[in-house]
Amino acid sequence: MWDFSISRTLGIMGRTMPFILTRLAVYFGITLAYMLAVGAGTGVGYGMGTISGDPASFAMWGGIVGFGIVSAVIYWIREYILYMVKAGHIAVMVELIDGRQIENGKGQVAYAREVVQNRFGEANALFALDQLIKGVIAVVTGLIGGVARFLPIPGLDALAGFLNGVIRMSLTYVDEVVLGYNIRTRSDNPWESSRQGLVFYAQNAKIMIKNAVWLTLIMWALSFVIFLVMLAPAGLLVWLVPSAGSGWTFVAAILFAWALKAAILEPFAIAALMDVYFRAIEGQIPDPVWDRKLADASGKFRELIGKARDYAPQSPEVSGQMPATGA
Repeated sequence: MWDFSISRTLGIMGRTMPFILTRLAVYFGITLAYMLAVGAGTGVGYGMGTISGDPASFAMWGGIVGFGIVSAVIYWIREYILYMVKAGHIAVMVELIDGRQIENGKGQVAYAREVVQNRFGEANALFALDQLIKGVIAVVTGLIGGVARFLPIPGLDALAGFLNGVIRMSLTYVDEVVLGYNIRTRSDNPWESSRQGLVFYAQNAKIMIKNAVWLTLIMWALSFVIFLVMLAPAGLLVWLVPSAGSGWTFVAAILFAWALKAAILEPFAIAALMDVYFRAIEGQIPDPVWDRKLADASGKFRELIGKARDYAPQSPEVSGQMPATGA
């Protein structure tokens, strides 16, 4: 089946509780912002609609506008969320996967912030690197031929197409895994270590995709259960904000489920995949054949090569960080 340990991964999650709580605060804050904006927009729209004689239609559009405004704000702060929440959590999980001890509470958060800042500099630099990694990962799936390569059975084209779609969705967290490798190596060139991390992913794509698909299926099932559980508090919130109307209960439940998924299930998947990835690449060196394949097939990978070649280290790593470990 899968190659990750659920108990070990849960143990890592438990030891990064400061970041779990931070993620809960951030994503539930976003959910609350959505609900308040939708409620306010619906109320304003309803008030305007009473003048025109069509309050229901205006209320619906008011809610949609409120939803869109919050979505736009989240789009603009996505770099900050990646930098302060996701990357810091990954940095701590890398230490724990490698068996090193770190402080709890504020010491853990401060350590992670220092590692991320020292490794990537500003938030926009990390975001640019993350976008390049995402672009290359999409190409890797095409190069390995998707699941059709592993299911060479006539007449299964439709099934293979569906499973390839599942595979594409399952690769959501692979960029975080490569960022984890980047942090783990502590090289003085994050662009070059990301290039190596992507080559390692490509040459171990079969085992990585298998585990990513399993994790995706597990997360889908748990997300659906969470959605059903969240219908009750979502209905209560809609009742407390009457202007939102009962029609938004379903949307509220989806938002609550998304918040829990982003706060708890996503770091679980990332920790599990990083553990599999680090064990898979142990003792390996980047395959030059895959390096050439990626360079030939992906403009993003060629851009990564260029940035690695032109990169000038900013400053030595802060003192007190652990020495690098072998891949």
